[in-house]
Amino acid sequence: MRPLFTPWRMEYLKAHTANGCIFCEALRADPQKGLVVFSGSENFILLNRYPYTNGHLMIAPRAHEASLNGLSHAGRTEMMDLLIRAQDVLKDLYAPGGFNIGMNVGSCAGAGIADHLHVHVVPRWEGDTNYMSVLSETRIIPEDMNLTWQKVHHAFGSGS
Repeated sequence: MRPLFTPWRMEYLKAHTANGCIFCEALRADPQKGLVVFSGSENFILLNRYPYTNGHLMIAPRAHEASLNGLSHAGRTEMMDLLIRAQDVLKDLYAPGGFNIGMNVGSCAGAGIADHLHVHVVPRWEGDTNYMSVLSETRIIPEDMNLTWQKVHHAFGSGS
C-alpha cells in the first residue's frame, strides 16, 4: 500500500473534534467558507469538503437531529424537495449519467457524523473513477472547490 500525504485533512479533523458538528458550524459560517450553496427554511445544502466527485452535495436539516423521525413533516418534505432540486442543478451543470444518493443513520451504519442527519448526493458518469479509491486509494477531483461552490451556489439562485 502506498501512503498518500493529505495535510489538509488535519484542519477538518481538529475542527470536528474541537468545535462539534461540522454541519452546524457550516450553517453559522459565511456561506462560501462553510461551502453552503443553498439555505431553505428547514434544511440547507452544502458541498462535501472531501468529495467523491465534483458536485458531491449533502443536504442537512438546520436542526441538529440524528434521524428522520426527529424531523418535522415540513423538514422531511423540504429535504426530499431539495434532493430533487439538487439532482436537477447537478444535471444542468455537470450532465452526470446517474447519482449515488444515500444516508448513513447511526455510527454502526457508517455515519461519520452520526449526530446530524445528512443525505449525500453524488453525481456519477459512465467510466468515471469509480474504482480509483479502491484500487489505488486515490480520488480524482478535476475542478477546484471554490469554482464548484460558485457554480452550484449560482445555479441554486436566491435562498442562501
